[in-house]
Amino acid sequence: MLHGVLYIVATPIGNINDITLRAIDVLRTVDVIAAEDTRHSRFLLDAHGISTVMISLHEHNEDQRTMAITNKLLAGQSVALISDAGTPLISDPGFRLVREVQSSGLRVESVPGPCAAIAALSVCGLPSDRFMFVGFLPARSTARSEALRELEKERSTLIFYESPRRVLGLIGAIIERFGGGRPLSIVKELTKHFETVYTSTAAEALVWLEEDPVRQK
Repeated sequence: MLHGVLYIVATPIGNINDITLRAIDVLRTVDVIAAEDTRHSRFLLDAHGISTVMISLHEHNEDQRTMAITNKLLAGQSVALISDAGTPLISDPGFRLVREVQSSGLRVESVPGPCAAIAALSVCGLPSDRFMFVGFLPARSTARSEALRELEKERSTLIFYESPRRVLGLIGAIIERFGGGRPLSIVKELTKHFETVYTSTAAEALVWLEEDPVRQK
């Protein structure tokens, strides 16, 4: 029996048209789509005429779903994994699934496309020859400060993800640890109507955010 394939499919991070022809084809032809939030992904699938059955796979059920999906692949069914936006596994669930599928001798294929971290790096004006994707830092200030301390000697451009309600705290911590003159870029609403790229120093960025609360959204 031929085993199924697990496809890791990147989806748009904002503009619904930023999806590849291959991604659409894969999402239409697999047996099942595993989505981080099925309600959120339904809008994208409906927009592109995709009616494939969906199941949820998120941080709270990944262990359970991993076994179920592996069994589907062993039975010859193919599955596509998508996140709410961008490339799965990048600060999103899926690592445990991919590891188990590979450990079972099954095939995993990438269907590349949008990734917020790479899109931001490409437009921010900071050095892009060397970079480190850090993702989300700990929410607690002490743990966040310790995480930044471990990055003090890193000379690559650092890429962080942060939520609107914590962004002031993050930049404040960056100023405290790296100094207010540290070059910093805030990139938000990528590929959407209000896409914004603000590149300055960390101290100037903090002032810019505080001047208008809308900029923190």
